[in-house]
Parts: sequence; C-alpha cells; structure tokens
Amino acid sequence: MPLRATTWGLPTLWAGYLLLLALAAVLLCTPLARPLEYGLLDAQQRLLLRYAPQQVHKEVVVVGIDEATLQQFAEPFALWHSHLGRFFRGMALAQPAVVGLDVVLPNRSFDAVVPGSDLQLLRGLIVARQRTPLVLGVSADDAGQPRPIYPPFLAMAGSGGSGSLLLSPDADHVVRRFNEQLGASSEPVPTLAGQMLRKIRPRALPQSGLINYALPPLPHYIPLQQVTAWADAGDMAHLTQAFAGKPVLLGSVLSLEDRLLQPVNLAGWEPDNGRTVPGVLVHAQILRSLLNGGLVEPVAWGWIAVLAGLCSLLWFVPLRLRAAAQAALLGMLLAVAMWCLQHGVYLAMGVPVLVGLLALAGRWTLTAVLEKGERRRLRAAFAGYVSPRVMQEIVRGHLAPALGGELRHVCILFADIRGFTSLSETLSAQQILTLLNRYFEQVNQAIHDQGGTISCFMGDGIMAIFGAPQTLATPSVPAFAAARAMLAALDKLNATLQAEGTPPIAIGIGLHVGDAIVGHLGSQARHDYSAIGDTVNVASRIEGLTKDLGHPLVCSQAVVAELAQFPFFTDLGAQAVKGHTPVHVWGWKPGPGG
Repeated sequence: MPLRATTWGLPTLWAGYLLLLALAAVLLCTPLARPLEYGLLDAQQRLLLRYAPQQVHKEVVVVGIDEATLQQFAEPFALWHSHLGRFFRGMALAQPAVVGLDVVLPNRSFDAVVPGSDLQLLRGLIVARQRTPLVLGVSADDAGQPRPIYPPFLAMAGSGGSGSLLLSPDADHVVRRFNEQLGASSEPVPTLAGQMLRKIRPRALPQSGLINYALPPLPHYIPLQQVTAWADAGDMAHLTQAFAGKPVLLGSVLSLEDRLLQPVNLAGWEPDNGRTVPGVLVHAQILRSLLNGGLVEPVAWGWIAVLAGLCSLLWFVPLRLRAAAQAALLGMLLAVAMWCLQHGVYLAMGVPVLVGLLALAGRWTLTAVLEKGERRRLRAAFAGYVSPRVMQEIVRGHLAPALGGELRHVCILFADIRGFTSLSETLSAQQILTLLNRYFEQVNQAIHDQGGTISCFMGDGIMAIFGAPQTLATPSVPAFAAARAMLAALDKLNATLQAEGTPPIAIGIGLHVGDAIVGHLGSQARHDYSAIGDTVNVASRIEGLTKDLGHPLVCSQAVVAELAQFPFFTDLGAQAVKGHTPVHVWGWKPGPGG
C-alpha cells in the first residue's frame, strides 16, 4: 500500500527529507564516510589495474636489498660503506636519470670500527655525483623530527640532495596520496620522490594528490649484490641496459621488513603476496605517478555536495521504482567515477553513495512506519463494520476496492432467532437491542474463530461466508465447526438470561456449500463484501427449514459429503424449498451423538 499524502504524512515526509539532508551535511563535513570512500577508491583502482591498466612511459628501476644480499653482505647495514660505495660507482658507470636511497645512511663515522670505510662511501658518492643526481633518504624520529645524516655524506649529495622518507597514510594506514605538507604546522617538507622529480625536471612543482595505482606493478627488481658485481667487473653493458637514463631507487624488498598495506600489489615478482608491499615500492609508485601523467586530482568538494544532493532525491522516487532508480544512479556514478579516475580525476563517491542508500532505507522505513499507523487507524475505524478476515485483506492491500467479484467455492451460513417477533412484543426496544447485541457478540466470535466472514446482519439474522476472502479447500469444515460453537455459546447465554429472568432464545442455522460470486456488491458510494448465487439462496432456504424439521442445524447433502461425518447427522431426506427444486438435507442436534 503506497504512502498517501495525508495531512500528517506529507509534513512527515518532508521532515524526513530534511533530516536526510542534515545527515548528508554531517557526512560531507566529517570523516564518517571515509571508510566507504577508501573501499570504493581501492576497488576502482583494482578494477582499472585489471581491465584498463595505464601505460608507463617513464619507468622507475628498483635495486632491492633482499635475503640473498643479506647473506652475501654479512656486516650490519651501518657498516655497509664499501658495498654502498661500489653501488654508487656502478651508478656512475650507468648514468641513470637520478638515484634515490630509501635507506638511511649512518649519522656518524664508523672509521673507528672499520678503518677507511667512510672514505670508500665518500668516493662512491663523489664519483656518482659527477655523473648523476643523488637524493639521500632522511627518516624521522618519534617526534617527527628528521634524523641527521653524517654531514660529509650529506654534503656529497649536494644541494637538494636529501628528501624525507615520511609518507601520508590515511586513517586505515594505507598510503593513497602524496603530500609534501608534512611539517608540524603543515609546512612543506621535501620528500624523496619530490626531490627526485626536481632533479629530473628542475622546474617541476609536485602538488598534492592521489597516487595512481592503475599503473601496472613493477615486473622485477635488481638485487643489490648483482649491481655491485657489475660495478666491480666494470660491466658497462649490463649497467647501461638496466639503468641508463632511468630513475633508480635503492631500498629493502625483504619479506618481513618495511612492508606497507596498499590498495594493489605493486610487486610484480610477488604475485601471491596480497597487498603488503615493500615501502620502497610506494616511493617508486609516487615517482612513477609524477612522471606518467601526474597525480590523480580529487574533484572539488562542491561537486561532491551536488552529487550527494542528487542522490538524496531518491527519497521522492516511488517505491516500485526506487530500487531500479538506485541501481541506475549508483551504476552511473560508478561509470563516471571510473572514467574520471582513468583520466586522472578522483570523484569521491562515498558520501553520495551513502546518502543514496540512506534515502532508500530511510524512505522505506518511514513508509513502513506510516503504513503501520495507517493500518492501525483503519482497524480502529472499521473493525466493527467488517469481518476481521476482510479487514485483514483490506489492510494488506490484497482485496481489490473495485466493484465486482469472482467465482469462489464457499460454504454459506444463515442463522436466525426463532420466535423473535413474539419476543419483541414482550420486551422494550432497548431490551431487544441489548439482547441482540449480547447474542451477536457470542455468535460472531464463534464465526470469526473459525475463519468465517460475516457478510451482513438482517435484523435478528446473520449471514456468514467460509472460503472468502481467504480460499479454503473444504469450507464446510470450519462452517460446521462454527455452527456447533454458535449453539454451544447460545446455551451459555441462555443460562445467563434465565438467571436474569429473561426468556431463553433459540436459533436455526442452515449450511450449504457450492460456487458463488463473492466480492464488493452495491455502489461506489456504499457497498458490502458479500456473495450471490444459487448457493446463497439455497442456504437461506435451508435455514428456514430448521423450525419445521425440529433441528437447530440443517445442512445440505453437499455439506455432509464434504464433512464425511454421516454418523453425526440425521437424514431428513429431500425437502421442498421455495423457488427451488427439492434439496436433500441432514439435521444435527447437540447431544451425546453429536
């Protein structure tokens, strides 16, 4: 049953929409929708990477410190001066575009431990610096302050030769964006990737933005010990082929060290590692994004607010169309967002999607609440005018309001008070009304308990239908049970009446089963739910036989056959009825046999 624009429903509808807009404003101004935004963005990145990966025109080469490197270089990293010096000499031979270190050089001299080690590293830095730009990575302490590097090493890197290794993770600890506003007061802090970009493109000014994870993962890395072996052998061919003119990053690719959870797997050589990747690959992906089309730029906040407002209009979409409208709108948003992301623009869908879902769920909830109130109001207003079964079907919206009916297999019950005219002469009108109400209260309950539908009251008479509006396979069974319950209830009522000094009453009940037209009869202005047809006429005539045949309950042969309870009945044979061929009837009386 659709929500109607009643005097109380329409203001509630608009109040609910205003509440939805308030929630949308809260979502836009707070991080409540961030988890959904992160999930949607990561899913988009993975979809693009799988089905529409972007081309890499300027690749970054990673030199990895792996398990094999640790086995070959047995000293602690702080004493790797000679190995790093050999690495830098190899870079001088290869002449890459820039060399960046995602490892932190010592903050003091170790000559006292390994004499001459400082000189080996310094010579490597000097010779590399003459051929290629260098950027040394700078880490930070727990307070966010940069850790110092031994000044001679830092001096050899030259101006702009250091960059922070700090990254900007989101609240879920995943690094999705590049930002150099890393200072305590958001002041700019040159980063490793940013400084490497400036070495390659001196006029470049890297802006904040999202890392492009639609670029394919790096297919492989080159082990550090392999580079030092090439350098020791002066293998120009391999060094030039691997590094010439390319940005190079040195960092750890160990399986249990410096790992970060990312939206996609950046390590092409680890297809089954999930999304936990070496930190050096995050720096590499930032530099790859900067060199291949730039960072992904987020759409302005105002456009997100417009989209959220558009999604909020799902509140007013009719219920039957709401699911389709939601699917269409979300599908369109996803398609637009994917297209934008493919072209370097990020459309944050978290808030619009959440607002759309809230509009769908909120309007459905409000509709359910208002319809429940409407049903309650209908029951309170009309429960005394229609049978409970009819009321139930009306509230559920299963009973068509239009005039007309349908052919149904039903059992019709007619009941009438015997000698009511004589009884009316001995009682006042108020006493008669009170007596009838007490009587109907008893017999009505007996009929309703068996699922019967009371069609109408006719003075002291009553007509009930079994098998409509709810279909019953054998409607005679509950009809007969209701008739017996009516007679039992009447006995109790008569006992009370006799105690009050009021004469007892007797009734006659007639039952007949068959097909009848059941539905709304009358006019558009006033109609009843009733039945018409030969079955109804025969049931009425059978009820009229009860007085002459001496049985309070008389049933047709069709009813007894459907009941299959012949021992309880008395065969009264074929009886003449007015306006109809004779009808074979059976009688029933309360007692030990019944």
